[in-house]
Amino acid sequence: QVQLVESGGGLVQAGDSLRLSCAASGRTFSSYGMGWFRQAPGKEREWVAAISRSGGNTYYSDSVEGRFTISRADAENTVYLQMNSLKPEDTAVYYCAATSRPAIIMMLKKSDAVNYWGKGTLVTVSS
Repeated sequence: QVQLVESGGGLVQAGDSLRLSCAASGRTFSSYGMGWFRQAPGKEREWVAAISRSGGNTYYSDSVEGRFTISRADAENTVYLQMNSLKPEDTAVYYCAATSRPAIIMMLKKSDAVNYWGKGTLVTVSS
């Protein structure tokens, strides 16, 4: 069992940066691929980024490629999402996710690959 708790959301202006954190419980954090999803009001949840167990491979959706960076610190049981050049369309609840499968499967299978979800943190980007 893995429990995920997100933090770092808030209200920012377009062009600003924000870093989200996801703290995981348990001693097996390093055995999970990790990722971030988001859900904007009235829209379906969409996959944003994923990182492999080793941290050596990262994957991004086209909408955030070049602006967002996912990273992990296994010693801290934490995964991060650094978000730069934020746009109003980035406004959403951001969810941390863990998968027991390779992280690339999270990119391919989206929510179907997720074993554990956090409860989310709200990011609002004003224009």
